Amino acid sequence: MDASDTSDMQRRVTMADIAKRAGVHATTVSLALRNHPRLPEKTRARIQNLAREMGYAPDPWIRALVDYRSKIKPRAFRPGIAYVTNWATRWGWKEVTAHPDFHQGACDRAAELGFNIEHFWLREPGLTHGRLSQMLYTRGIQGVIIASHGREMGDALQLDWANFSAVKIDYFPHKPAVHNVTNNQCDIVRLAMQRVMAAGYRRIGMVMHRGWDHSVDHLWTAGYLCEQQALPEDVHVPAHLFPESHPIERWLTESRGDVTADREALREWIERYRPEVILSKASFVLPVLKQLGLRVPEDIAFVDLFWQSDGGATAGVRQNHKTVGALAVELLAGQMQHNKRGIPEIPTTTYVEGTWFPGKSLPVRKSEGLVATIPMRRRSD
Repeated sequence: MDASDTSDMQRRVTMADIAKRAGVHATTVSLALRNHPRLPEKTRARIQNLAREMGYAPDPWIRALVDYRSKIKPRAFRPGIAYVTNWATRWGWKEVTAHPDFHQGACDRAAELGFNIEHFWLREPGLTHGRLSQMLYTRGIQGVIIASHGREMGDALQLDWANFSAVKIDYFPHKPAVHNVTNNQCDIVRLAMQRVMAAGYRRIGMVMHRGWDHSVDHLWTAGYLCEQQALPEDVHVPAHLFPESHPIERWLTESRGDVTADREALREWIERYRPEVILSKASFVLPVLKQLGLRVPEDIAFVDLFWQSDGGATAGVRQNHKTVGALAVELLAGQMQHNKRGIPEIPTTTYVEGTWFPGKSLPVRKSEGLVATIPMRRRSD
């Protein structure tokens, strides 16, 4: 083998090579490799198969240069991304945990990538799924983020998905089955359990609004039960979900941020199972513990699964909501760049981990103690 043969073997296959073999212009090859809908599907498939046979691979350095130039050169316009919500009111999702941060994270990352986030509310009077689909297509909006859908608002979003790239934030609606980004509630509660056990606690209880567990496909209880297996059975404390499972209407539509646990039900659960520490949401249980005469951490320790900065008073796990929104935009931008439209054959879920913060509400145990004892009260209290 002479030097010229070796040179030919090492030379990269280019789009011009593919175009020559396929009998088309290099621009056609470029469109086909980007899966551009301007070309017939049969033509795209033929050229893509030929590129694979010839061993073609894009040059990442050239792609990086193109991306760099696109950032320093002002765009004539900023392409839009639809941020679709379905709440009882247009801005109701801004009043609950996580959803405002999802939106902020998406807006921040979209601006960095040169996109513009546009909000669309599905319950706008007269707005059907078909009309929204046509509206987005007419306006040239090719990317859709499905976000902030209430649990009670139905289970399917029926757009003409062949025209759009899509990513979903969180779990609702369940259909269509597109790529999804969400907090990792299962590992968040597992992380909390591990830190609590490392601090010397054994009787660990979780108190959760039933609707919150339902809205994440029961991953809160899944993580809790999974990690509980590391403890002896005689110290297992069953997770307590409020309200009771029936009637469903009582909890399915309950989305208020100021909801609290039922006082008498929480009292009975504590008296029966005597947890040393409670995992929950601060606003959901701390006011009720105070009503019951229980001090944190003197009588019972506490870990916030929805942690927000409070100067070190409370231990807990922060859910990184803004990162969820930012990653949704990044995944969507990648699909749009490669002209990937429609419902994916194999949808994926990207989980965002939580961040642990120690706090005074979970002191390290040096000896046995901290068993909740509720003062006797009259039923009229």
